[in-house]
This record gives sequence, structure tokens and C-alpha cells, in this order.
Amino acid sequence: MTLDKEKTTIGFIGTGVMGKSMAGHLVKAGYRVKVFNRTKARTDELIRLGAEWKDTVGELAAECGVIITMVGYPQDVEDIYLGEGGIIREAKPGTYLIDMTTSTPSLARRIFAEARAKGLLALDAPVSGGDVGAREARLAIMAGGEEADFKAVLPILNLMGVNIVLQGPAGAGQHTKMCNQIAIASGMIGVCEAMAYAVRAGLNPEVVLKSIAGGAAGSWSLSNLAPRMIAGDFEPGFYVKHMIKDMVIALDSAREMGLMTPGLELAKSLYDKLAAQGANERGTQVLFKLYLEERPLDFRAAR
Repeated sequence: MTLDKEKTTIGFIGTGVMGKSMAGHLVKAGYRVKVFNRTKARTDELIRLGAEWKDTVGELAAECGVIITMVGYPQDVEDIYLGEGGIIREAKPGTYLIDMTTSTPSLARRIFAEARAKGLLALDAPVSGGDVGAREARLAIMAGGEEADFKAVLPILNLMGVNIVLQGPAGAGQHTKMCNQIAIASGMIGVCEAMAYAVRAGLNPEVVLKSIAGGAAGSWSLSNLAPRMIAGDFEPGFYVKHMIKDMVIALDSAREMGLMTPGLELAKSLYDKLAAQGANERGTQVLFKLYLEERPLDFRAAR
């Protein structure tokens, strides 16, 4: 089954750093899009493009055949899907629900089961690629759910990403995102240490980056975030606070499986230090500053 664009209305909940760009691609592709966000001002640009504002999650859910969510934390996901006046209570049977938030595998499975009981079709589909991937519609999308549901919404997902894979049943998308975050968390330590080493050795870090980014050390973080580190740009493509949230989910899941993750634990301890110094609203590349500052950083004063 494929969805008819002319007859499909998409609801998009969560128009932050990444969600705004993702929803924008859907509007520009010609879909009717209705939006909700806790801070209405963050939907202004989308409304100018042609999206329609809805006052509540429930109102949006009742009027859309596809509902995409991109919010902050598992508790937010639980509230908007399972709470009173939430998506599962208000959506019409046959509606596709796509949660693109990084959340817990167990919550994804719960939403899938409760959605099915109401005749709704749920997928967990977290993403990777940050603000750049969202703007350029080049996100990696990791899906969990039924194959038929995945195929039905794939044309919509294709408008937001380029590497879109059904990983398995409900929760598999979230488990895959944890693999992604574990690799990023440990890899970010290496990127920061390499760039700090270059600076302390008296090298030009931009020239160093030209040599190492295309070799065996190459990674997305090295190519995309190391230039921001060098330029002193610590604005969020992905927030420190959300990285910590993801690491907590990954650590909890790993413990449940009896898996040791020392690299992840070290990365979490470093990001916790940043958070304690006021860097929750900064981009994850701000970890670089820990390596070059000998005194505690006060990000509250440096905003």
C-alpha cells in the first residue's frame, strides 16, 4: 500500500532544531502539514511556508492520517502518545504514527502494542545526522515496526533522509539508534583529543584536519564537528542535554543485556561535567573546550 499525497495530511509535533527542517521538507514537497509545538513561535517559519497550526496534540491527531513526532525526552513521547488527549486516544483508526524521537526501546514497543489495539499503525524511527542532516534531508533513519507499515510511509521518510532501513520489529529502530550513539559518544572523545593535541603541539588544526579526515581516522564527527570546534562554534546541532539523555538510555539498555560499555561510561562522565558547568544548551562539540581549559568553565556567564 502507498499513501496518496493528495489525500494525506501529515501532522508534525516537535519543531525544534531538527524537526523544523524535517517538517519543512514535507511542506515543500506539497503535503498538507499541520504542526504543534510547545513553543508556538518555533512554528512561525513553517506556517509562512503553508503549514497549519493546531492548538493541541489531540486536535492535530484527530485530523491527520500520518503523525510524526520529534520531541525531546522519553517522558515527552509517553505524554503525547499515551496521555489524556494524546495521539493514541484521539487518532482515527488506520493512522500511521512515526516517532522519530530518540527514546527507549521498551516505550516504542508499548506504543506499538497500544496503537495496534486501537487500529493504529506505529513505527519507531529515530534519526541521525544532526541539524545539517535535517536541513539537507540527508538523515539516517532507523525504523522498527511492521514491514507493510514501513513501506507505506517510505515515500514520506525519503523526503527527510537518504539512508532509511527497517531494522526489525517495534523497538529495533531505537536499539539501532543506541548503537549509533555509543559509536558517536566514544568517537567524539577521539575527535576532541586529536584536535586538542594538534593545538598543544603548535600545529594548524585546520591543516591537520585536511590530512586526517580523509584517512583511516575519518568519521562524520571529524568532518562535520571538528571544523566547528576549531572555529569556536559551539551552537547546537545536537544539544549536550540530549546527548546525555541518549547515553543514559544506552547505558540502561546495555546493563539490562549484561554488556560492558566503558567507553560510553567515560563519555557520559565528561558530558556530565559539561552539564554541571552550564553547557546543556550547547552543541555536543563543546566537549573540545574541556581539553583546552585548565579552570572550570562557566557557560552560564559565556552565553
